[in-house]
Amino acid sequence: MNTVVPRWCVLIPCLNEEAAIQSVVESVLALGVPVIVIDDGSDDRTPDIVAALPVTLLRHSERHGKGDALRHGFREALRQGYEAVLTMDGDGQHLASDIPRIVAAAAQYPGHIVIGARLLDREQQPKSRRRANVVADWGISWACAQPVADTQSGQRWYPRAALDLVDLPAENFVFEAAILIAASREKKLGVVSVPIASRYQGDFRLSHFNPVGDVTRITLYTIGRVFHYGNVLASHRRSLGAPIIVNPAVD
Repeated sequence: MNTVVPRWCVLIPCLNEEAAIQSVVESVLALGVPVIVIDDGSDDRTPDIVAALPVTLLRHSERHGKGDALRHGFREALRQGYEAVLTMDGDGQHLASDIPRIVAAAAQYPGHIVIGARLLDREQQPKSRRRANVVADWGISWACAQPVADTQSGQRWYPRAALDLVDLPAENFVFEAAILIAASREKKLGVVSVPIASRYQGDFRLSHFNPVGDVTRITLYTIGRVFHYGNVLASHRRSLGAPIIVNPAVD
C-alpha cells in the first residue's frame, strides 16, 4: 500500500469475538498496517487470542460500551503518534480487502471522514435493518448539514481533526453518530463514502446493537443536535443533496 496519507493505524473494538478476531486481525496485519485492538470486557477467549498477535491490546476489565472503546483507541493512537485511524469491527463483517480503497479515498479527499458504506449486495440486509438505516441516514445527515451515505457503518477513516473530538460526551453507539455530526459542524469536515458489501449471511455472532434502545438513543441525540446548531431548515436543505460516493482503483 503506497498511497500517500498521514501516519495511520487500524482500530478494532471488540467484545466476545473469539470466533472471528484472529482472522480479522491477521488479514489487516497482512497489509502491513499496525493494529490497535480494544477489548471491551470480553468473557471469552478474545483477549487471549489477541494477546498472541503482534498488535497493541487495550483491555477493559468490564464492558464500557463501543463509544468508550473507540475513545480509548483514539487516545492510544494519538499517544503513539498516529495522525489518522481506520476503524473496523471484529466480527468479520468488515474486510481488510476494502481497506486499500478506503485509504485511497482518504488520500483523494484529505480533510474528510471516509465511510465504508454498505451499498453493495443490499439484498442481504434484513428489511427492518435497511429501513432503520434509511431513517438514520436522513436524520444524521440533517444534523451534519450534509448528505452522508451509511451513517451506521463502523468501518471508517477518521483524520486527525476528527480524533481531536475524542472527549465528546456520547456513549455506546451514539458516539459514532456524535463524531460524524461534530466533525461536520464544528470541524467543517466533509464525508465521503466508498461502497462495500452488506454482509449479513454467515456465522456472525448476534449484534451488540439494540434495535430499540440504541436506535432511540441515537434518534434523541440527533434531534437534539439538529436544534443545538440552529438554522434547522437550511441544514435540512444542505442534507438533501447526493452523498459523495467514490470507488478509487488501487494497485
